[in-house]
Parts: sequence; structure tokens; C-alpha cells
Amino acid sequence: MELCISAPPTLSYVKSCVVSPPISSISLCNFLRPTKQFTSLRISRSSPHFLHFPRKISICARAVAPPAVTDTVKDPLPADLIVQEIQEPNCRILLKVEVPRIVCDDCYKRVINEFMKKAKVPGFRPGKKVPESILISYIGKDGVRKATVESILKRTLPHAMSSVDGRALKDSIRITSTFPEMEKTYSSLNILKYDIIVDVAPEVKWVPENGYKNLKIVVELDNEIDAKTACERELKRRYKSLSTMRIVTNRGLQIGDVAVLDISATTVEQEGSEVKNVPAAESKGFQFDTEDGDRVIPGFLDAIIGVQGGETKSFPLTFPDSWKQEDLRGLPCQFTVECKELFYRELPEMNDSIADKLLPGCTTIDQVRESLLERCVELEQTAKDQATDNAILDQLRKMIQVEIPQSLFEEQGRQLYGARLLQIQANMKLNEEQLAMLSSPKAVREYLENQRENIENVIKQNLAVGDIFKRENLEFSTDELVKEVENSVAEFKKHAQEYDEESIQEQVQEVLEGAKVLEWLRENADIQYIIK
Repeated sequence: MELCISAPPTLSYVKSCVVSPPISSISLCNFLRPTKQFTSLRISRSSPHFLHFPRKISICARAVAPPAVTDTVKDPLPADLIVQEIQEPNCRILLKVEVPRIVCDDCYKRVINEFMKKAKVPGFRPGKKVPESILISYIGKDGVRKATVESILKRTLPHAMSSVDGRALKDSIRITSTFPEMEKTYSSLNILKYDIIVDVAPEVKWVPENGYKNLKIVVELDNEIDAKTACERELKRRYKSLSTMRIVTNRGLQIGDVAVLDISATTVEQEGSEVKNVPAAESKGFQFDTEDGDRVIPGFLDAIIGVQGGETKSFPLTFPDSWKQEDLRGLPCQFTVECKELFYRELPEMNDSIADKLLPGCTTIDQVRESLLERCVELEQTAKDQATDNAILDQLRKMIQVEIPQSLFEEQGRQLYGARLLQIQANMKLNEEQLAMLSSPKAVREYLENQRENIENVIKQNLAVGDIFKRENLEFSTDELVKEVENSVAEFKKHAQEYDEESIQEQVQEVLEGAKVLEWLRENADIQYIIK
């Protein structure tokens, strides 16, 4: 149950460079698109492999998409365009473009010539020159005008973008003028005017300058990652797995029992606000081990102690301010819990006779403990490294000043929200109605609005890392890149997932660059560890 069981902290950096199959994203591919639009996220229930390979949120040196480039060679124009560049907030530039009459006339002639080649005008053989007036009458004035405006746009757009070449962010270019407006201007004045907005790569300012070179980091480590504690917890888990479950028939839930629960949750009714479901806190057939009471929302275990099979209890609980899932912190909820079944355990005696069952190949309990401890020591180091990286990244984003382009904010937000949906879908079975609600345009907008600060923090971390990679002239080997691309491609093929190798290479390169930066920072920072 996603919102009852305390989830591990989200890591901004992962050491693995395997690029996961991409999630569905919200994108507007046509350059004639509105400036604000949210499309629903689509996550297929028929694609179970997504559940096993959630998109990794990793720090990359290229925090923004590569500059937008056009594959179309600029077609020479008979005259220059008039382009006014206006700087707007958040790294956005407004380009006011005016296409002179001589260019419009040239585009019109090209359109007429194309129609003459392709149009099958009654009474004229294919390829035969058709008088312009007859051709326009056959095609229709509206059709010719629309085709001419489209031709002007297609031909002049690369020229209009010249002033932002190398700075414009990919997929951020939008023509804000409507097509009817452009048609009207062309029809009345024989010129064309249109406005373009484009986001450009942000500039990072360090406060203090080069402050990243003298980092002093305090890393708080959770006592749960302690190898010995983790070892005993894992041994206990394996021991409990050898138990025989017996149905409880004559009493209520006690500590040590396992209950199968159907759980639902809503927000608490408050003046001026409507009651809403909290889908991620709902679960059907959730097997709750009462010995894991410290891993659920405080008060949950106490509220259901004594419940009997078939009984339903409803009670209010508030997520603590320290809850790891930030959007739930301080949220009051009304939980409704139905106990479907109730079991108690019959455990074998803990002695050497069950050692091989606890860990194949072991003959004594001491061997089991030693082997588990060795594994837990490795996990402890990994968790320590990840905690160190997170502390470094958190410090970096506080040391930079930067304007964040809206297109970058929305793209990063969509990725984070898509990853969150995949995690929810992996942890619980969403029905079609729940999935549609969570992936709706409204849900996406609300997430972006509510999580603005968190999304901006991730972007700042990315930008900081990218800037350091360039400043320090860091590098990685071609062999590393090739190896990780091959590994990623293999994962896509393993799950019969379509992929674009160029995109994979770009993503892998970003992750490798981020890893190099964090490695450099760990070597050069003053790091202190404390147990919380």
C-alpha cells in the first residue's frame, strides 16, 4: 500500500546507467500549437514490463534538452525578414516576425507552380500549363491562400529562428499567432506577421562563485541502514517465511498476526473543500504483518488492533510532517479498513536444522548470519553512497541562481509524475477508472502546481551538475558509453519494447556525465557522517 507503508526515500541519482523504456510523455509536436496545453498521460495496463523498469530519475550533466536544431536547410529568401527579439522572464524570448511582400510573392509563385504540376484540372492534360485564374478557380481562393501561408511559414521559420540558433531548447518553439490571424494579414496586406515564443538554455550563477569547489557536507544516515540491524531484520523475515499460517476464528487481531485488508482513504471534510479519494492509499487484499507496525502511518496499527475477520473499521489519521512522501505531509485522511481474513503463525524452532531453508548452502544459523551480514554490509555502503550523493545535490541546488524555462519545468514535471504513476501502478492494481483519473490533464496540472518547488529543485540540481561537468572539463571513455548503451538496448529487446538508439545514447551519456560529476565532488568535498 503506497501511502501506508513508508516508502524508501526517492534518490535523485542512481549508479546504474541502464536507460529504462520511456514512459508516455506529454508533448506537442506541431509548431502551430497553443502556448498552454496539458495532454493526459497514458500508461497502458497491458504493458507489465513498465512495472519492472520504472523510469530512473537521474542527475544528468545536460540538465536541459539539447538546443533545437532543424534538419531543413535554410532556403534562400529574396529579401531579409524583419525580426524583433524581446527578452521575457524565465529564459523565454518573443520573436516578432514580419515577412516582406517580395518573400510572400515568391512563396505564392511556388505554391501555384506546385498546384499546376499536381492538380488535375478538367480540360487540361497532366503537365499542361493551366492559366492561373482557372487554376485558382478550380482549387479555390481559400485553398490557395492557406497553402501559401503554410509555405511562407515553412520557408521562413528557420530564418526567423537564426538569432536563437544554439540557444533554443528542443521542443520549446511555439508560434503563438493563430492561423486565421495570419491569413487575414496576408489577405489584406500581402505580407505575413507572426509571433514565436522560444525558451533558451538558462545561465547558471554560483553564489559564491566556484562555491562547489569547497563543499562541506553533513550526511545524515538512517540507523535502519546499519548492516547489523538490517541483517537481523532480514533473518527475522526469512524465519517468518517458514511459518505455517493458521486462520484465526475466535478472537480479534493481535500483535504477531497477519491480516488481509481492503483499505480505502479519503481526505477529511473541511469547510470550503470537497472530500476526495486518495487513490494511492487504497489497496485491495493488502497483507499487513502487525510486526511491521513501525513502517505504517502512526496510529494505523493501534486503530485496527482487535478487529475480527469480516469486520470494518473507520478512523481518522493524519500523515506526520516528517513523512517521506512530501505531498502527504500533514494531510488528514479518513481511513476505512475491512478485515477480510486473519491469520496467526506457527513457527519452527530456531536451530541449525532450518539453516539451509533460511539460506541455501548454509548448515548452521551462524553461517546464515555471517552470509547475510556480508550482503548487508555491501547494501550499507551503497545506501551511504546514495545518501552522500543526495546531500551533495541538495547543497548544490542551494548554491545556484537560475531562471527556469517553463518548457523545462513542464517536461521535468511530466517525467516525475509519470514515474510516480508507474510506482503506484506497480504497488497496487489500479482499475481503469482510477488510472484514467490519475492520468487526466487535470491531475497533471494539479501535480505541476502542487509540486512546483520540488520540480524546480530537481532541475536546479541537474543544471548545477551540468555546469560543473563543463567547467571542470570532465570526461568519460567511449568504452563506458558503448557498454552502457549495449546494456540498455538489451533491456529494451528483452521486454520486446521499441526504442530509438540515438535517444538511448543521449540518455546514457547524460547519466555518465552526472556520475562523473558526483565522483569528482565526493573526492573534493569535506564530508561528515552522523547517525540520526
